[in-house]
Amino acid sequence: MDSLLQWVFAPGIMITLALTVFFSFRSRRSTDTRARGLHASRMNISMGFMLMFIAGVQLFLSGTSTARIVIGAIFLVIGFFNLFAGLRNHSIFRTMQQ
Repeated sequence: MDSLLQWVFAPGIMITLALTVFFSFRSRRSTDTRARGLHASRMNISMGFMLMFIAGVQLFLSGTSTARIVIGAIFLVIGFFNLFAGLRNHSIFRTMQQ
């Protein structure tokens, strides 16, 4: 079971890390406000998923110490917040006029 979770979490973290960096560069290089907001919201969404994958590693693949559970829970809450904020901002910037 741990091997299966490693095959899910490791590529998930790497893919979402690459997407976070990609959308961060696109957001910073964009001159249009709408495109900048869309890229920033996509960066928040991918960062939220990345933090949730990291929380999954801390909660499921590591030893069961109190510190790991607390750190995993904190990453999970921050990940959900980033995901929610990114989805909300994406819907707002998607409906903006160009």
